[in-house]
Amino acid sequence: MVTRASLALVLASLLWGTTGTAAHFFPADVSPLAVGASTMAVGGALLFLTSLRGSVAAIRDPLARRWLLIGAIGVVVYPLAFYTSMDLAGVAIGNVVSLGTGPVFAALLEWLWERHRLSLRWSICTAVAIGGIVLLAIGGDGDAGPDVPLGIALGALAGFAYALYTYASSRAIGTGQGSRAVMGAMFGLGAIPLVPVLVALGAPLLQSWQTVGLASYLAVGPMFVAYLLFGVGMRSLRSTTATTITLLEPVVATVLAVTIVGERLGVVGWVGLAAILVAVTVLVTARRRVNS
Repeated sequence: MVTRASLALVLASLLWGTTGTAAHFFPADVSPLAVGASTMAVGGALLFLTSLRGSVAAIRDPLARRWLLIGAIGVVVYPLAFYTSMDLAGVAIGNVVSLGTGPVFAALLEWLWERHRLSLRWSICTAVAIGGIVLLAIGGDGDAGPDVPLGIALGALAGFAYALYTYASSRAIGTGQGSRAVMGAMFGLGAIPLVPVLVALGAPLLQSWQTVGLASYLAVGPMFVAYLLFGVGMRSLRSTTATTITLLEPVVATVLAVTIVGERLGVVGWVGLAAILVAVTVLVTARRRVNS
């Protein structure tokens, strides 16, 4: 049975999957750092302002504040590493590495902090999905730049940052704070250090209505709306389950990269994409157990 939390994460993943394709249409003089900073800074400010009272209360709570500050570190690092990874390694590979490493890092974080034993279902689904990600990366032959290894490394850094703020958000919600308050507080705090990056590099984003429109879409759709949905999912799902479900994002991103951007994907890559879909479908539709 598909739960409300799982469905919310699936919808968020569909929105996130459009980020690489949208970013591809920025002119060459727009830095991926500027794109990442504008997306998270503007979207984070929206999340904070639309849940102002709850977000302020969450920040004032010493139990929640610790996790909010830890998660804010991931919020700052993720967009800068993620968009640069796609710029260097291509939309498909950048998404695959960034999101594909998330479940591994999430499991490590849960083990380090909680000594949480992973369920057999999660282990099998994640192993199949990560195997699919490896095939997808091998089978991709898109518009990758000359710095693909650096792009892959930055993708792994983005994956760690994603797992960090996912785990931290679940712990902050566990202190009794509402999901919207936690999302608003965490991303609001993360937006603060991103503002100087946006001021320093963001002028090219204003050069045309197209660039303004693309930047606005990224901030409102894949950021603001998607993270409201993300908060709904994190109310009742562990970070390991959440990061596995959101492996749908690189699937969506790869399909869009092939059909719209023009990146190429071989038979091996399509087999990997199918493996990810199967693994996530099994995880989402399986009846959720306590602490799964």
